[in-house]
Amino acid sequence: MPNLTPYPQRLSAGFYRREDVVQIAKELLGKVLVTAFDRIQTAGRISEVEAYRAPDDRACHAYGNRRTKRTEVMFQEGGRAYIYLCYGIHHLFNVVTAPEGMAHAVLIRGIEPLEGTDVMYQRRGIKLDTRGSMPAKLTAGPGALAQALGLHTQQTGHSLIHADSEIWIEDRGMVIPENAIAAGPRIGVAYAGECANREWRFWLRDSRFVSRGNSSYDLKS
Repeated sequence: MPNLTPYPQRLSAGFYRREDVVQIAKELLGKVLVTAFDRIQTAGRISEVEAYRAPDDRACHAYGNRRTKRTEVMFQEGGRAYIYLCYGIHHLFNVVTAPEGMAHAVLIRGIEPLEGTDVMYQRRGIKLDTRGSMPAKLTAGPGALAQALGLHTQQTGHSLIHADSEIWIEDRGMVIPENAIAAGPRIGVAYAGECANREWRFWLRDSRFVSRGNSSYDLKS
């Protein structure tokens, strides 16, 4: 009998603690980001990501291995949440990767809603219209998805691995073929010089839940 993998399966420490953040970013597409706050579970399939890598990536908060109160979590072992405030408004959710001491992270930019969608509408302040299709603005864009899932800067540093964690990522058995993934430059990092041209943004070609290319989100520290 073949050894079948049960689904859903929470991603293990080994998934996050590899050194190739670009590969991890691509492999996160199709995985399911889940939150369970106050016994309310919401979840969505990851549809868009961006990879960031210290010390050589000028677009990364920890460029040059700069350690600050905010970036310190990036230097911890992979499998933690890094959530920071953008423009004093948007809480942006990142997945810390790589072994301890290597400040790598993947920004989750979009999800396709799967569970708890009524709660997502409430958190986003969007009126539920049962007659039409779910609007992409519900969870397309890093600020939108964080709000929909109830993610906040106070949760930065939280483990994505521990069994009692309120934030985790699952593998539900969805296989994403290479030709279903699009790649392009990251959004809002023009200040990063030649690093801005790195095609480290990946998204599902057929997904509506992808942020627009002219997004104003700027990841500069």
